[in-house]
Amino acid sequence: MKNKELLASLSALGAIFFWSFSFVWFKIAFIAYKPITVVLFRLLISAFLIVIIARLLKRLQKPEKKDYKLFFLIAFFEPFLYFLGESYGLQYVSSTVAAVIVATIPLFTPIAAWYFYREKLSLMNTIGLALSFAGVALVVLNGNFRFDASPLGVSLEFMAVLSAIGYALVLKSLASRYNTLTILAYQNIIGVLLFLPIWLSIDLKDFLQTPFHPQAFRAILLLAVFSSTLAFVFFTQSVRQLGVTRSNTYTNLIPVFVAILAFLILKEELGLQKIVGIIVVVSGLFLSQLKKKDTNGRLKAVEVHRK
Repeated sequence: MKNKELLASLSALGAIFFWSFSFVWFKIAFIAYKPITVVLFRLLISAFLIVIIARLLKRLQKPEKKDYKLFFLIAFFEPFLYFLGESYGLQYVSSTVAAVIVATIPLFTPIAAWYFYREKLSLMNTIGLALSFAGVALVVLNGNFRFDASPLGVSLEFMAVLSAIGYALVLKSLASRYNTLTILAYQNIIGVLLFLPIWLSIDLKDFLQTPFHPQAFRAILLLAVFSSTLAFVFFTQSVRQLGVTRSNTYTNLIPVFVAILAFLILKEELGLQKIVGIIVVVSGLFLSQLKKKDTNGRLKAVEVHRK
């Protein structure tokens, strides 16, 4: 049993590592390609891989007609709006700032669940939210406590946060009837269809004129294979053994991993104030999940974007 739990913990850490690396790979892909191009090819490759995995495991379900609108809606929230916010936001803020903002998603989800579904909001959620807000402030403000990060970039990243919350709320209607592979496969396919017209109208010309860039395209492949596909498989394995709550706790490490990776690979600045801010955010996230209900955890377990 201990060996199984160790393997599950390593699987969770592997998923978190790949999700953390996605913020770095996005930056590398942007060296040559525009955000819509990066996202479109990432979704195309990932959708192909997930459909193959789902078919091999005989887990691909056929959606009922009454659920078509819900599948469209979750894809509209995520990946469409989510990736628009996250990818364009990464053009204006550092990977570390983006990761810290995106990491607040599990804090806001209980608030939305309370508002729409009247689910109980615990004291720990409230304290954790306040603490993490203070941590985000330390990350985006400079030493004189003036706004240091791009307001547009921060706004776009919070757009991604709100999109993920909308996704989680709609997902609640589908999660009880469809397995996660099916949901992920269809949301990625629909996401491709939503991004394709935009790509054809604003990015196609630039893509055709851009010489093939091996390093940038390799980053897209890494995003698709590891961040959007294998990370999901690893995290699912972890959830099966450790449960939702214990597995979700590992996601709080994403800002820490991103800060270290961005510092080592992208040479992003990592001062003492940002380090303290990251610690405060992560502390707030852990605190908010101490008594988190399984309902919210189940929603979070199926979110793979950030993924």
